[in-house]
Amino acid sequence: MPLTPLDIHNKEFTKAFRGYEEDEVNEFLDQVIKDYEIIIRQKKELEREVEQLNERLGHFTNIETTLNKSILVAQETAEDVKSNANKESKIIIQEAEKNADRIVNEALDKSRRLSYEVEEMKKQAKVFKTRLSKLVEAQMEMINNDDWDHLFDTELDKEEEVKELVEKELTSQNS
Repeated sequence: MPLTPLDIHNKEFTKAFRGYEEDEVNEFLDQVIKDYEIIIRQKKELEREVEQLNERLGHFTNIETTLNKSILVAQETAEDVKSNANKESKIIIQEAEKNADRIVNEALDKSRRLSYEVEEMKKQAKVFKTRLSKLVEAQMEMINNDDWDHLFDTELDKEEEVKELVEKELTSQNS
């Protein structure tokens, strides 16, 4: 057990013949007591300071641990977000590619249908042209027919007879 200032103060030495000067020894002991008390106070202050520093160190260690955990959680969250974003972008790209393929296929089908319809219309136009041509030819044959010449040679008397016949016919129908 360490000495206290009181132990030093109360220490009594036995007196011997031709011993040390008692006042000098007492003065020296008083000085030792004062220095020892100062050292003890300093030691207590330093112990208090060490305790406070240890508390602060513990607090900062807790903060460091919490920050490290937070950083890990943030990193994991960032990785999850990045991973989810990559997955979502791949899905969006796949859907866009499917839609693009569908649109291209629909456009090709429509183009094929329109080409077929155009070809059908061309065929119908050729048929129409051929029929019209034949009809015009037939009409031209009728116009160029010699029967027309015969009509021009008919006399007016016959025309009068035709008129009378038509009138009779009309009157008989009205009655």
